[in-house]
Amino acid sequence: MATTYTIAELAREFDITARAIRFYEDQGLLSPKREGVGGRSRVYTPRDRTRLKLTLRGKRLGLTLSEIKSIVDMYESPKDTVAQINRFLGVLAHQRETLEQQRADIEMALEEISAHEEECRRLLAEDTTSGKAPGASKAA
Repeated sequence: MATTYTIAELAREFDITARAIRFYEDQGLLSPKREGVGGRSRVYTPRDRTRLKLTLRGKRLGLTLSEIKSIVDMYESPKDTVAQINRFLGVLAHQRETLEQQRADIEMALEEISAHEEECRRLLAEDTTSGKAPGASKAA
């Protein structure tokens, strides 16, 4: 008999909620079989488990769900592995570029914060030595 998983088992294994798994199903990333009265019980196959694992890995890389679906779906048909790998490399290169830009933006914001902190400390130091309230005019 083939190994199957319940939604609770997968949620526990990957430390995510059943709701998240249902969301990935709604997005077409997973397609469990339905069993039981009215098809209310989801039964996940090893293929679904692998797709969930790849989905979570893609999310950690910062990929969108549509990018993840595209990549995961492409591995369903092993027709042209070279094209699949090249497509994946393209997605990774784009994500690297995005993350490097975000890092540069963060560095710039941190530099601005440091400059403002330094200016505030300088103003406080001046005001405490002059005995005036911070920001008070010196021409008074």
